[in-house]
Amino acid sequence: MRLLECRKCSFLLCLGVVVCSIIYWLISTKPVGKPLQKGEPFCQNKQDTRLTLPKNVGSCIHSSSLSCSNLTTELQFINITLSHEEGNYPLAFIVTIHKELEVFVRMLRAIYMPQNVYCIHVDAKAPKEYQEAVQKLVSCFDNVFLTSRSEKVTYAGFSRLQADLNCMKDLLASPIAWRKVINLCGQDFPVMTNLELVRYMQSKEWRDKNMTPGVKQPATMRHRTLFQHQEIVGSHVAPRVPRHVKTPPPHNLQVYFGTAYYALTRDFVDFVLKSQIAKDFLEWSRDTFSPDEHYWVTLNHIKEAPGSHINGGWEGAIRAIKWRDQEGTAHDGCKGHYLRDICVYGMDDIPWIIEKNSMFANKFESNTFPEALDCLEQWHRTKVLNQATVSIDQSWLPRSKNNSIC
Repeated sequence: MRLLECRKCSFLLCLGVVVCSIIYWLISTKPVGKPLQKGEPFCQNKQDTRLTLPKNVGSCIHSSSLSCSNLTTELQFINITLSHEEGNYPLAFIVTIHKELEVFVRMLRAIYMPQNVYCIHVDAKAPKEYQEAVQKLVSCFDNVFLTSRSEKVTYAGFSRLQADLNCMKDLLASPIAWRKVINLCGQDFPVMTNLELVRYMQSKEWRDKNMTPGVKQPATMRHRTLFQHQEIVGSHVAPRVPRHVKTPPPHNLQVYFGTAYYALTRDFVDFVLKSQIAKDFLEWSRDTFSPDEHYWVTLNHIKEAPGSHINGGWEGAIRAIKWRDQEGTAHDGCKGHYLRDICVYGMDDIPWIIEKNSMFANKFESNTFPEALDCLEQWHRTKVLNQATVSIDQSWLPRSKNNSIC
């Protein structure tokens, strides 16, 4: 009888532990906020709590009194893999930057997950203080590193393409078995969460495929590769004078035109760095205008390339961008301001960005429309935490603006 009572007590005790564990799990993983629904107003009122950054993020990063542990906690980085699904599909990121330190820090903490790997290319001509701040922050992570070779990047120049290739070489040497690589610039910000990126990369349309939106080179863009161009390092790219017509592309390649942004398989990256076709085409592209807008998409349309998308067009939700010449057709106008015919987003652009649901949005500035980035960042972090399958750490949550150790 006593043995039966003891077994009964043991059973009730075990049952109690299980019930308490379930309750704790439900409480610790409950939604931390309601994601924005279509047509619903958001960020209309000034909030007392949000994801914060010190007023001078550079000084905070440089502070000798802060350990890496305190710094990453202060900057509210997520330091645990949020789901098995994400852990089983690590991603690689190439981030090229030269200014807007605050936007870069916000973007990095939004895309950062410990199972991924990140190669940061800092423009060699960026201010010394900027480079030092980025290096200090990067040194706090095992899976984030500066590229082994830095370029002086020129807008529309070959140096921009070379920066990505430098990172690709470094990423292939990484011990992290990443599956696909995504490239970013310093004024991008994610719309999809890491989990959504993983699912998008593994969707029926894109599983084992490269994403390089683009089409056969239109006549209006032919001058970019028809004539030789010269890169004035760190300044601009201009046609050679007098004009020199280029030889046809090697291997009888059909030139395509598309976006400079991509999501590429590891096998394709290996092909780009080792294939003679890719090497010859790279050398041919050296004196073209904005080669990163034809190099990736052209190689992705040949049968020899792993994961190629031979019949592909503009498919792939790579970026939400409001181009000036698409106003009234693809979008309802820029609510911030145009810079080189691209919208720098204001607050009223955020609903359009969220509804479009691309992988990333471009572009943002911290000085002109800081509230737009505040809003998207808050929405994105809420979505990330709602999708997590692990307990939510309090340091990941929005907090009082004045609660800062910097």
